[in-house]
Amino acid sequence: MTVVAHEPPAVWALPDAETVERASAEVGAAYAKRGFGAGMAAFIRMSSWQGEFTDDYFAQPVPDPAQLGLPTEDDGSRDDPLLSNRAREVTSNRPDLEALHNGRPRLILGVGEETGNTITARATRGIADELGLPVTMFRGHHGGFSSAEGPWPGKSVEFGARLAEVLTGDAD
Repeated sequence: MTVVAHEPPAVWALPDAETVERASAEVGAAYAKRGFGAGMAAFIRMSSWQGEFTDDYFAQPVPDPAQLGLPTEDDGSRDDPLLSNRAREVTSNRPDLEALHNGRPRLILGVGEETGNTITARATRGIADELGLPVTMFRGHHGGFSSAEGPWPGKSVEFGARLAEVLTGDAD
């Protein structure tokens, strides 16, 4: 069995995990107070940030949802799995590193070549360091597997070709 973990949101693997938790709390607060558009704008700001979270990050205002093409009206729902407290179950989950280190299942840690130094890229590198595994580059960004025609265009054909290389062992 092979698991390809493409930019897992493993906050525990980050040296600035405490400040990432603070940034995540700001996302949750925006969502709780003003709804989906505000929460997603805060999430985009957080997930796009390059490097460790510093005072410069926290000094920035949360973007206006309208500037990002997001709804500005609050529909009252608070059940979005990405923006609610349910996301913490994913981001804080620390897997059995010993089992992963022993190669069962075979683990491939992937990062999009355009992702830069965002939370997910940094987390992937942190896991790789912890396990002594290489990081495998994939085409595109965090959503590089997305259609080129989508709202956040990816490189699905190139991503898929790279995935096939990795899974068959033909990767460099």
